[in-house]
Amino acid sequence: MPKVVDHDKQKEKVAEAAWRVIRKLGLDQASVRNIADEAGLSVGSMRHYFTTHSELLSYAMKRVSDRVRERIAGITFSGDLLKDIPLLVDEILPTNEEKRHEMEVWFAFVVKSMSDSTLAQHRCEIDDDLRMLFINIMNGLAASGLALPDLDTALEIERFYALIDGLAIHAILRPEVVTTDMMRKTVIRHLLTLCRPQSGI
Repeated sequence: MPKVVDHDKQKEKVAEAAWRVIRKLGLDQASVRNIADEAGLSVGSMRHYFTTHSELLSYAMKRVSDRVRERIAGITFSGDLLKDIPLLVDEILPTNEEKRHEMEVWFAFVVKSMSDSTLAQHRCEIDDDLRMLFINIMNGLAASGLALPDLDTALEIERFYALIDGLAIHAILRPEVVTTDMMRKTVIRHLLTLCRPQSGI
């Protein structure tokens, strides 16, 4: 009987191999040959899963954001926004080794997307998804009565998003300075600046 191959698992295996190559050698060296070698597959068998190199990279990029969504979907929220929001944001920051590796790969894709229109489209879609996360955070704070009155909501959405982006970049570049503990404390401190004084975590 012929062996049944789980194509989704094989594509995931290839994506993870692509990430390892990107982290070790850089995205410019993430050729089909190098990724196939890393995945323990032949170049020919790779064609069963990805018809072009661009398609392979697009899938690998999308899987980074998919993993974030999957982790967020697995969070058990308490209903207390001042506890739940830090948990939510923690999943898009490099607060452990797995997420650090994902973030390193993500930034490599972001740089490449400046000259690759297909990757640029994925980057914009993911950027829109992330911005929506911060829109929902601000709307949640307002609806619950926790937010300070007269906040410039549009500005605060961008400020929160920019803060998280900045923390992520600095944590990748200088992990010995921007530690997991510092990131988490910074998120909580920022959150409290958006809330009424009587609010606390």
